[in-house]
Amino acid sequence: PQRIEVYDNSHIQGTNAVGAFIVAGPEGFQKRDYRTFNIKDTTITPGDDFGMMREVLQRRFARLSKDPKLEWPDLVIIDGGKGQLSAVTETLKGLGVLERITLVAIAKGPDRNAGRETFHMNGRDMFTLPMRTPSLYYLQRLRDEAHRFANGYNELLLRKRMKESLLDECPGISPRRKAALLKK
Repeated sequence: PQRIEVYDNSHIQGTNAVGAFIVAGPEGFQKRDYRTFNIKDTTITPGDDFGMMREVLQRRFARLSKDPKLEWPDLVIIDGGKGQLSAVTETLKGLGVLERITLVAIAKGPDRNAGRETFHMNGRDMFTLPMRTPSLYYLQRLRDEAHRFANGYNELLLRKRMKESLLDECPGISPRRKAALLKK
């Protein structure tokens, strides 16, 4: 594949929900094409990984469908199992773009053990790859990079929100006054 997009979600006990995707190609990771998404849908139950994945893929592929200048992925990898695959399949079918891409979901193995990942694809039985093969290592590396990127964005938002205060919302309170009040 010339363009692989790998999707993951991140949240902290349902708060600060974000989604992200990374891009890889023959030259390696294409970091300028990485994207993040703040989960905006207030009807999604906090921590609902399926709902978050639906929103991210809906927004991404709706935009791809509207802008002919954007590059379509040859392969889409979802961090998750059969449930995430079903949610994404339903979303992409609704947009009428499912036929344009190959979709794979990677689920961590028993006890979240690296090397025992299971792979899910539409129209195929679940399968695994032999341990210690370059193909498995490559797919693990892609999944881990998406996980790192999504978690990094989540941590950035968390650090930013930790600096916020209810005093920020009060009109007429300057940063100096806020600092003095907090110190007192």
